[in-house]
Amino acid sequence: MTLAHWLPFAIASAILVAIPGPTVLLVVSYALGHGRRYALATTAGVALGDFTAMTASMLGLGVILAASATLFSMLKWVGAAYLIYLGIKLWRAPVMTADSTDSADTSETRTGRIFAHAYAVTALNPKSLIFFVAFVPQFIDPHAAALPQIVIFEATFLVLATLNAFGYALLAAAARRAVRSPRVQRVVNRTGGSLLIGAGLFAALWKKSAA
Repeated sequence: MTLAHWLPFAIASAILVAIPGPTVLLVVSYALGHGRRYALATTAGVALGDFTAMTASMLGLGVILAASATLFSMLKWVGAAYLIYLGIKLWRAPVMTADSTDSADTSETRTGRIFAHAYAVTALNPKSLIFFVAFVPQFIDPHAAALPQIVIFEATFLVLATLNAFGYALLAAAARRAVRSPRVQRVVNRTGGSLLIGAGLFAALWKKSAA
């Protein structure tokens, strides 16, 4: 693979991952609500979710989904329902005060649970599966072996997506210091929840032909 094939892919991927979507909304919401200590968990969930989606696409799942309206619809509705579920939970999340921080219930903020949420939101996005199948081949050099190129492209995208998610998490965690007020936290939770619900509704209404 030459630099002329890799560099356009890297630039296009960097632009794409920087655009806020459901995954970024989830990362920012957790960072605002719980601070920097959960940045690594959400980032790891995003990275594994992207890896799952890309690998499944490269193995042919994306092609199957593109050809099968039934499979596409099933995955679309599962992903959409999960986004709406997370949005409702964030909307109803209790606000934290300095006095209640130590005694707060952490059943919904365990690292494993947050990791699983980030993974599910990323991996269950049918648009990502279709996108990788349509996007990656455009940069493959037909005169070189395809598998090594796919591995390099996948690794490149994963690194960029991981750094992007971690950057959003750190920025949101830093901004969290400015939103200590319960009133502001409530607004942040409900805004983030509304955005996640909206993303879920958009995913449910997104037409297969728009992939």
